[in-house]
Amino acid sequence: MRKEYDFSKGKRGPVVSSRRKTRITILLDSDILGAFRERAESAGRGYQTMINEALREYLDRLQRPIDAQTLRRILRQELRRTG
Repeated sequence: MRKEYDFSKGKRGPVVSSRRKTRITILLDSDILGAFRERAESAGRGYQTMINEALREYLDRLQRPIDAQTLRRILRQELRRTG
């Protein structure tokens, strides 16, 4: 390793740039975060990745039209609730 390095052309920022991801600060309910952490630990995955996947799945559902099978499932659930 050299004793002196030239950082005159250096730029502050992450070591590896990520063009697809953005770092944010977000406040989540403690029980929600705890549930994701537990599930992630048991699955051997990262909890932030699981939260990202859950948000993506939610957005995908909003954009997808409801098919007949989903509509039947929802109707059955609601009919059971009302008796």
